[in-house]
Amino acid sequence: MDYFLELFFGGLTRGSIYALIALGYTMVYGIIELINFAHGEIYMIGAFSALIAASVLTMLGLNQIAILVIASVVAVIYSSAYGFTVEKIAYKPLRHAPRLSPLISAIGMSIFLQNYVLLAQTSDFLPFPALIPEFAFMEPYSHIISSAEVVILMTTAFVMVLLTLLIKFTKIGKAMRATAQDRDMAMLVGVNVNRVISVTFIIGSSLAAIGGVLIASHIGMINFYIGFIAGIKAFTAAVLGGIGSIPGAVLGAFVLGWTESFATGYVSSDYEDVFAFTLLVFILIFRPAGILGRSTTQKV
Repeated sequence: MDYFLELFFGGLTRGSIYALIALGYTMVYGIIELINFAHGEIYMIGAFSALIAASVLTMLGLNQIAILVIASVVAVIYSSAYGFTVEKIAYKPLRHAPRLSPLISAIGMSIFLQNYVLLAQTSDFLPFPALIPEFAFMEPYSHIISSAEVVILMTTAFVMVLLTLLIKFTKIGKAMRATAQDRDMAMLVGVNVNRVISVTFIIGSSLAAIGGVLIASHIGMINFYIGFIAGIKAFTAAVLGGIGSIPGAVLGAFVLGWTESFATGYVSSDYEDVFAFTLLVFILIFRPAGILGRSTTQKV
């Protein structure tokens, strides 16, 4: 039973990180119907910026909690700036272009950011400090769930609640929902669509940065390629739950996390990705819109 619980919480932790990244995919797609394939690299940049900030703060002699908080804030600010800039440079000029053009631009931006970090840093794996402290009250349960996993789960839950409140009860949240429903009509009633899109990219980038800091601290190492792998998994989670649906992205992320965790634990770690993408194939065959997605009809 302990082994099952260990795999369960491990999958929940994976799913939490996937959810933080998948929300960026699904929010952007819901508003401008664009798959931002550079989103994984924003997650990676957040982890690298946190590493640099943590290294400087450690030399200044700050304690572990302060380093974690300040490094996370730096990662959020840095990643948000990148997300905002990527939208203005790579996507906004192509907003009315054929659908294939922004897709190619997104892939190109992903490759550019990968190589930018590769040249600025290194191709090797770099050690990431364990910024999440070990809690004494968790020691009896450490064989099932670690303190780092608890922090990841609690942080993800807190962020999800804040995002839900933002979207449902704030002015910018209402503008985001209006833009997602009908962009042209939202513009007619005075919604600043360009600002809404920029805010969406900033929020999505911030969530990815938080995920990058948490998982890097938990695993203990990063390199320039982690964004591509995590981005593909998070995109899979978003499609699995229903691209464009925020609850669907979260549900899809948890389903994917549990699938990988139990497949690794009971079958083999070699087949982790096979089970994950096999699940995606079955969902697309039997429910193309995803678990919580809605099928739409297009007028011609």
